[in-house]
Amino acid sequence: MDFAFDSRTEELRERLTAFMDSHVYPAERVFHDQLAEREDPWAGVPVVEELKAEARKRGLWNFFLPGEHGAGLTNLQYAPLAEITGRSPHLAPTAINCAAPDTGNMEVLSMFGSEAQRERWLTPLLSGEIRSAFAMTEPDVASSDASNIGTRITRDGDSYVVSGRKFYISGAMSPDCKILIVMGKTDPDGEPRRQQSMILVPRDTPGVTIVRGMHVFGYPDDDHGGHAEIVFDDVRVPASNLIAEEGSGFAIAQARLGPGRIHHCMRLIGMAERAIELMCARAVARTTFGKPIAQQGIVQDWIAESRVKVEQLRLLVLKTAWLMDTKGNQGAHTEIQSIKIATPLAVEWILDKAIQTHGAGGVGQDYPLASLWAHARTLRLADGPDEVHKRSLARRELKAYLPREGGRR
Repeated sequence: MDFAFDSRTEELRERLTAFMDSHVYPAERVFHDQLAEREDPWAGVPVVEELKAEARKRGLWNFFLPGEHGAGLTNLQYAPLAEITGRSPHLAPTAINCAAPDTGNMEVLSMFGSEAQRERWLTPLLSGEIRSAFAMTEPDVASSDASNIGTRITRDGDSYVVSGRKFYISGAMSPDCKILIVMGKTDPDGEPRRQQSMILVPRDTPGVTIVRGMHVFGYPDDDHGGHAEIVFDDVRVPASNLIAEEGSGFAIAQARLGPGRIHHCMRLIGMAERAIELMCARAVARTTFGKPIAQQGIVQDWIAESRVKVEQLRLLVLKTAWLMDTKGNQGAHTEIQSIKIATPLAVEWILDKAIQTHGAGGVGQDYPLASLWAHARTLRLADGPDEVHKRSLARRELKAYLPREGGRR
């Protein structure tokens, strides 16, 4: 395993870091001011579009997607770039068109979409002209078990009719969101992993109702365009909007979520690095009981532990990226689950200590720490809660010790 950055990665890291310094960090305060000034919650935020235009001009675009549709980077090449964007997760991923849920939706369309679907929806997503949402989670069931999903997708002649209720649908509140990928059941009586399908539903289709925007720890999550609760009331779309075939929804979801999980973890490393920087700067600048708090043993312990955690996590993320490149997503299954368990939890801890170092300032709007903490804590649920990943990981470990069918081990 060789995790050294190649020349292309180093060159892109330099360009991306320069863009962050010159445009993204200065835009953070502008972004929050423009959010506060909006009278219409559906209105766009001008500074985001300015950043996107500048990023495209600099060739900083679609890094996440390998192959013909993206920048052609490997997961290992993308990892340090995603880390850099994680330092400003509300702005940077969107600025370079590498923000969830669009990234996962573009991956679905590139891997499983028909030619017509790719032309109609993937092309404008790749160019940043529109945004999208992924409608899987439901309020009335434990959606971490996809077999629980209650939304129905029913064939009716040349159409499918979608009926159900979803919530925490990232991106659906964005004024630029034009398309929803909806997961529901086409065969409720089928084999558990063949009951579900995915279908494309334009957001302006009759019967699609945005009930409300959802908050995350009090934040409206505007970096994703806002989470939404959505009701699908006998929504009719052409049968050609089905992605792949009936019963393929579970498999598509797994293919989509694997890269999404590592992308979250890549960005979390950047969030942790920024938290450490802020923690150290605050510790040096603040004095208690006659000396800088940087000289307090407990604060030094937090800083040291934070550095150790970040270095461990980065290596595991890079190993996972390397395995995905060389062995495929299935070959990196254990590592993907491991990083999804370990990274949000550790980064949440680091952010908590950075907040503690800042005192009252750490929980307010003058520093990004409270928002970053909410983001990290949410990722212990997004794309599968910790407990589901631990269950799967433990079962995989135990498998070698269990009796084989038809014989003893």
